[in-house]
Amino acid sequence: MSTERAATSVQEIPLTPGIANRANRSLVLFSFFSIWIIWGSTYLAIRYAVETIPPLYTAGLRHLTAGTILLLWCVLKGLKPTAAQVRASIVIGALFFLIGHGSLHWAETRVPSGLASLLVATEPIFVFAIASAAARRWRINAMLAAGVLVGLGGVALLMGKSVLVLGTGMMTGAIAVLVGALGWSAGIIYSRRSQLSGSPLLLSAMSLLSGSAMLLATGTLAGEWRGFSFAQVTSRSWLALAYLIVFGSVIAFTAYNWLLERYSPTLVATHTYVNPIVAVLLGWWMAGERITLNFGFAAAMIIGAVVLVDRGTSQIERVENPS
Repeated sequence: MSTERAATSVQEIPLTPGIANRANRSLVLFSFFSIWIIWGSTYLAIRYAVETIPPLYTAGLRHLTAGTILLLWCVLKGLKPTAAQVRASIVIGALFFLIGHGSLHWAETRVPSGLASLLVATEPIFVFAIASAAARRWRINAMLAAGVLVGLGGVALLMGKSVLVLGTGMMTGAIAVLVGALGWSAGIIYSRRSQLSGSPLLLSAMSLLSGSAMLLATGTLAGEWRGFSFAQVTSRSWLALAYLIVFGSVIAFTAYNWLLERYSPTLVATHTYVNPIVAVLLGWWMAGERITLNFGFAAAMIIGAVVLVDRGTSQIERVENPS
């Protein structure tokens, strides 16, 4: 059955309120599962993919394929972007995917997936700082201040022992992850101010495609094509790339955009402290990544900091926008 015919058939079947509510709850639960668990598992998948595929090409191929799939879906649904949405998608593609994911994929050739996920978890702190700078006023309370300080302390602990003692390559990779987190955070702020609202499918497709073009071009300029051949790619890397395309980009990124249009950014941002738990456990269980006492303490500090920042931000939002 075609997509259009399936959609028409569903529309022709009257749903009782109970069935509609259950369907909506199931969609919400699946969407949160996608950004909590699936996104948490993508850190290990990235590590496996970049083992034999150049990192920027990995990210570029991932988002090109996912974006094409979603664009075809948009065409079937008759969705068309405006000029403002196209311009906005280019900026978001650069911030989310070229800087955000490009840096992360490159860094995971040097740092363990669990460590990368913990550094990415600092995004709410960056979001707070960028939003405050854009608004030209610092809205802060005790909980938010404590979260920022604890988060910075956790990052310093990671960078000081878990990273520095392992060499300059590890330090460079860790810095790249933080640069990517900063880029993704800037993308979140920009997307809230842009004109790219509307269909989550259209938003995802356009951003993925623009980001993939930049990633592939940058990878080519950086010389990733030298010495690379598809024959050298292992089955594990191909399977990891397929997982990233279908689950990490098509499903989870679309769920993320869908949730952002229906729930508060603070609630959606809970993925930032669930993802590292999933990533660290998977890295330890499946890839033999070490979890030292120092690493565990730094992880607890960073995850706790994200919770404090989220709750502190929620308090400010309730004060400024009382119901």
